[in-house]
Amino acid sequence: MGLSLAQGRHAPQLLHCVVLFPVLCALLQTAPRPSPEVRAGLDTLYAGHFEQASQYFAQLAGRDTTDPIPLIFQAGAYIWWASALDSAKFEEPRIDSLLGRAIARARLAGPGSDFWLATAYGYRARERDLHGHTWGAARDAKQMRDAYARVLAADSSCVDCYLGIGVYHYGLGRASTIAKIIARLIGLGSGDAAQGVAYLRRVAHDGDVAKVEATWVLAAALVREADRDGEGRVALRHEARAYVERLAARYPLNPVFRRFLTEVP
Repeated sequence: MGLSLAQGRHAPQLLHCVVLFPVLCALLQTAPRPSPEVRAGLDTLYAGHFEQASQYFAQLAGRDTTDPIPLIFQAGAYIWWASALDSAKFEEPRIDSLLGRAIARARLAGPGSDFWLATAYGYRARERDLHGHTWGAARDAKQMRDAYARVLAADSSCVDCYLGIGVYHYGLGRASTIAKIIARLIGLGSGDAAQGVAYLRRVAHDGDVAKVEATWVLAAALVREADRDGEGRVALRHEARAYVERLAARYPLNPVFRRFLTEVP
C-alpha cells in the first residue's frame, strides 16, 4: 500500500519529505536543548553545591549511557569545585576521564551531538592548557572550533556556540609566543582577543544554557584586560564586577563568585 503512493501526483513531494526528514532532525538537534533535569543540575552547580551537582550528573550519566551531556557537566562540577578550592590539581584525572568519555559518547551519537562534542573538547582544552599540556590543548581547541563551525553552518542562530569560539579567539589572542607557534603549526591561526571578548559579551547577554558560564568567563577576561590597559582599567574592572554581582545575586552561595567580589574592588 505504501509503495502505491509513489504512483500518485503527490509522490515527488511525499518522497522529498521522507528523504529530508532525517536531515531536518539532524539539523534541529545541533542547537543545545538540554532537558529540564540537566538545567536543574546546572542550577545546583552554579548555586555552589559542587559535590551535590557532581553526584546528580553522575546519576544521569549512569541512567543513559549514550548521552554525553551529564558527563560534560559532571566534569564541569569538578572544575568549579577545583576553582572554589583554588586547586588546579583537584580531581584532575577524574575530570580528564569524564571529558574523554563524553567525547566518545558524542562521537558515537553522530552530527546531532556536534554542539556537545565541541563543548567537551572545549572543557578539555581548557584543562590541558591549565596543566601545561600545550600540544594537547591546541589539538582539542581545533576539534572544538571545527565542531562549532559545523553547528553554525547548520544553525546560525546558535548563540551558545560563541562561548567556545570566544574563548578560542581570546585565548589565542593572549597566548604566549610558544603557544602561538604551536597553534599555527596545528592550523589554529592567531586569534583575536577583542573579537573573543565581543563573542563572550554576546553569549553573556543573549545565551541560553551557556549564559552563566559565558558571563563568568567574560568577567575574568575583562579583569585580565584591565591589567593590560592602564587607561581603561577602572572601567573594565567596573564592568567585570557588575557581571559577577549579577551572578552572585542569582547564586549568592557560590564561593567562586563571592571570592571574585572580594578580590576585585
